[in-house]
Amino acid sequence: MEAARAKARYVRVTPMKARRVVDLIRGLDVDEAAAMLKLTPIAAAEPVLKVLESAVANANDLTGTQRDALVVGSAYVDEGPTMKRFRPGGKGRAFRIKKRTCHITIAVDEKQAAAKGGTR
Repeated sequence: MEAARAKARYVRVTPMKARRVVDLIRGLDVDEAAAMLKLTPIAAAEPVLKVLESAVANANDLTGTQRDALVVGSAYVDEGPTMKRFRPGGKGRAFRIKKRTCHITIAVDEKQAAAKGGTR
């Protein structure tokens, strides 16, 4: 059973780029995951770090679990709506630009539950 989760919706990062960052932290301790996100030079690491911190705060509020007893459980990125914009091209043409968004979800588990065979 997961201790808590947090979700950020309509984040202006492409889902593919956010998935690269989320794959780095899945299964790590919370402190180790936060340190990795702070040192990752990918722009999507900032919103993922915010969601991680929110999930830790939710776990502390809901179950009273301390930060050092938490591990990143399930973490995934879903595709959000795409904003369509147009850029002028030569000879009166217009080119479509897709500004993609994503929904980032991170769930944290207690270390004992994760060690006993909790799902990833």
